[in-house]
Amino acid sequence: MFSKGSLPVSDFLGALRSRKNLSQNTVIAYRTDITQFFSFLLQHLDLADLSVFDPEQVTPLDVRQFMGSLIQRGVQQRSIARKLAALKSFYRYMQETGYIKRSLFSTIVTPKYPQRVPGFLTERQTEKLFNELLPASLAELQTPKKNILEESFVRERDRSILELLYGSGLRLSELIGLTIENLDLVGGYVKLTGKGRKQRIVPVGQSTTDALNKYFEVRRNFFRMSEAGRGVVPLYVFVTKRGKKLYPMLVQRLTGKYLASVTEQKKKNPHLLRHSFATHLLNSGADLKSVSEMLGHSNLSTTEIYTHVTFDRLKEVYLRAHPNA
Repeated sequence: MFSKGSLPVSDFLGALRSRKNLSQNTVIAYRTDITQFFSFLLQHLDLADLSVFDPEQVTPLDVRQFMGSLIQRGVQQRSIARKLAALKSFYRYMQETGYIKRSLFSTIVTPKYPQRVPGFLTERQTEKLFNELLPASLAELQTPKKNILEESFVRERDRSILELLYGSGLRLSELIGLTIENLDLVGGYVKLTGKGRKQRIVPVGQSTTDALNKYFEVRRNFFRMSEAGRGVVPLYVFVTKRGKKLYPMLVQRLTGKYLASVTEQKKKNPHLLRHSFATHLLNSGADLKSVSEMLGHSNLSTTEIYTHVTFDRLKEVYLRAHPNA
């Protein structure tokens, strides 16, 4: 049974890691949400600490006031819904393991909010990005001869990153953590470990394969001949000029730099290319289940946020082709 002052938060988080295979970031978010709620209760109920607190004493009014405090601080509705879902999961765990007899949260309905339609590039914008801004040839480079090797390495690396983000729909973390052994350019696929350590295999198209082959060729020369990288044998597919694993901010910067020339979307980040990957596949007739599997989504409902575009396209085709439209 529950002993006062010893909320089983650590046990709950451990269960999340082992049973649900959640990522470390998700587990941290759960811990933050739970801590925030009970910190609010300490202040709201004027308690010195949790030694005199029984979690079964929480009332619907307490929960509403907690939500109200979040709204006052400007917390977005989706974040509030996520916090309630985390608390509901924690209370369910306490009930299942005998810490409490009943869960107030079993009667509380987490509000549902329509998912935002993700930003994406048009097909014309992707053509401009890859065919005009990132020419396959480096002949246009206006670089002093002594720096041409380094410039070639950076340009081919950046192009390959953009090609893989758009061509295979990788998440930023998947791209950064991608190792040589998980990339098969002959077979035309990449093995990925996504959220919750869920593994999947995603095809790599010819355009991406060509870009990666050219990148690996330039990379070999760069690390063989440059002073900074001489003798380095990188483990990861994408690395810095010193052969180190890429860091998120670097990829964020380079995608922002190139995307700024083709789109006015507010968020010019790696996820914009992942969204474009999914949107363009669905617009071209790919089935939702296949796209969901390639994206590494746990269920189809997550992938459905992209279908609004296909409905627009279907309507356009219908109005153009149907005799009674």
